[in-house]
Amino acid sequence: MTLDEIAKELNVSKSTVSRALSGKGRIGEETKNRIIAFMENADKKEQEVSTSSRTGNIGVVFPADTYITSKPYFHSCLIGMCEVANLMDYNIMLATATTTDISGIKKLVERSKVDGVILTRSLEHDIAVDYLLEKNIPVAMTGICNKKDVLQVDIDNGEAAETMTSLLIKKGFSKFALIIEDMNYHVNRSRQNGFYQAILKNGLDKNKQVIYTGGGKMELMDAIITDIMSKKVECVICGDDTICIHIVSSLQEKGYRIPKDIAVASLYNSSSLSSFTPSITTVNIDAIRVGNEIGKLMINRLQGRDCPSRMMLDYDILFRKSTNRV
Repeated sequence: MTLDEIAKELNVSKSTVSRALSGKGRIGEETKNRIIAFMENADKKEQEVSTSSRTGNIGVVFPADTYITSKPYFHSCLIGMCEVANLMDYNIMLATATTTDISGIKKLVERSKVDGVILTRSLEHDIAVDYLLEKNIPVAMTGICNKKDVLQVDIDNGEAAETMTSLLIKKGFSKFALIIEDMNYHVNRSRQNGFYQAILKNGLDKNKQVIYTGGGKMELMDAIITDIMSKKVECVICGDDTICIHIVSSLQEKGYRIPKDIAVASLYNSSSLSSFTPSITTVNIDAIRVGNEIGKLMINRLQGRDCPSRMMLDYDILFRKSTNRV
């Protein structure tokens, strides 16, 4: 409330209210106590209104293609978020979005269904982030962005790609193919940059490496496999487990032997990659923990607790038979 509003409610002057609240200047004790008591009661009512307006719900936004491609990372993140939400007495409400369509998010916000929103994919140009910040909705993501008001949890995907590629080079590989999906996604740009850093730092010719963007679609596999083998690629690095499953399945269907004819690695792990024969070398990320941590950050923010705005988690490089030198 403003000083004018308080003065009008108590039928005193604005200067009297000012002196009571500042503790400076002459004012009767009874009047001072009446003003302070009024302010304390007003604050209490405001807090009660604020608490009653909370929904106890957190919106979690999946990329729309998740339901088509069945990417385990997002499902594991959701499990982690649900674990935390259940422990801290919050509910999860799901929505989907694309790079251009955030109507599902808008429905949650405009119908006052959620207290905050967690995005599960970081985009280079993210209209969802801009919209949520404009609406003063607390927002978090499993990924990295340059908005300081957005809570973020991720691993350093660029560093992970650089580390894996460097280790593969030390194993004797020098001709690579990198297959990644949509470059609108921050994670794919980071992985590509990390790959190039490893190539340059280890003295290999960048122009001799083969890059496929928008890969991972089954209808492209035949053309990609033919191109890879004709260019005498020694090792394929897949941007994620879904791409890797498609690549390995197509290679084996065509009669190629892994790793004798060509080695394969993935920049994201899932249970499927360890069950292949041979098992696949991969970057291992605890996606459930990612979900746990972003859920805790969001709920702490909603409850007014201090919390870091960004958290980077550890990862492991799991070397398996798919990159053994024959």
